[in-house]
Amino acid sequence: MKLLRILFLFCVLSVPLWAQEETPVFKLNVDVDLVELHVSVVDEKDRTVSGLQKENFRILEDKVTQPIAVFKHEDMPVSLGLVIDNSRSIEPRKRRLDAAALSFVQKSNPDDEAFIVHFDFDARVAQDFTGDEKQLEKVLASVKPFGQTALYDALIVSLDEMEKAKYSKKAILLITDGLDNVSKHTLAEAIEKTKESRVAVYTVGLLSVDEGEKAEQDLIKIAEASGGKAYFPANEDEARSMMERIARDLREQYTLAYAPGSQRDNTWHSVRVEIIPPAGYPQRLNANYRHGYYGPGPND
Repeated sequence: MKLLRILFLFCVLSVPLWAQEETPVFKLNVDVDLVELHVSVVDEKDRTVSGLQKENFRILEDKVTQPIAVFKHEDMPVSLGLVIDNSRSIEPRKRRLDAAALSFVQKSNPDDEAFIVHFDFDARVAQDFTGDEKQLEKVLASVKPFGQTALYDALIVSLDEMEKAKYSKKAILLITDGLDNVSKHTLAEAIEKTKESRVAVYTVGLLSVDEGEKAEQDLIKIAEASGGKAYFPANEDEARSMMERIARDLREQYTLAYAPGSQRDNTWHSVRVEIIPPAGYPQRLNANYRHGYYGPGPND
């Protein structure tokens, strides 16, 4: 027994200090079967609301209340996708929009990783995941606008690229100035892929009068399907302000998770998050989040 105690102490003391450190607070260590939600809360004036606690949230899946297993309000790092229109019509705005996209990255968590997808006649990954802002800036400036607008293809390419993400929290910033007119995929296919992905998509549309209404509806549908939000700035300066707002909102989100009672049936499950304002807060608070998910199949 004495020998065993000596061996046990030797093993404990031999573990390096880095292995004894606790997991960083931004890691969400939960069971793989938990459903994770990232929730933005704003008041009636669209101002971000902080300071809420677990008891101020209620989650319903398929109209059934779900106990909240995990609650965090921390600045968690995000895997980001910058999906940027490179069609000919964007050329007069390109430099300022590139600067706005870079400002979005700079206002985000410094531990974030990001990739770039450019789209015109087709869609392609111009830069895979990196945390190097200088490299992102170089890639943004390296292309010359030409061609048409393969927006739906770009979204699908970016969602495929997002499968390489190292963080559980994922978001796409999609910037365009017009209507899709050359994609191989349809809007319906892009939305379905978005619903399957569990990636929040934030769309920024600087739209022309001619294409505005249809393009606007497309961007709204994409954003709403993902739990993101659509923005329609009047000019490049307003676009930059909105992108910086998105970056701040991502850092202020509440993270909630619950163990679903649903079966492994590969079907769509609706999710609703209700806010119960505490005393002293506005009595009407609005939540933005993903409104459902596909349950895993029996073999997943």
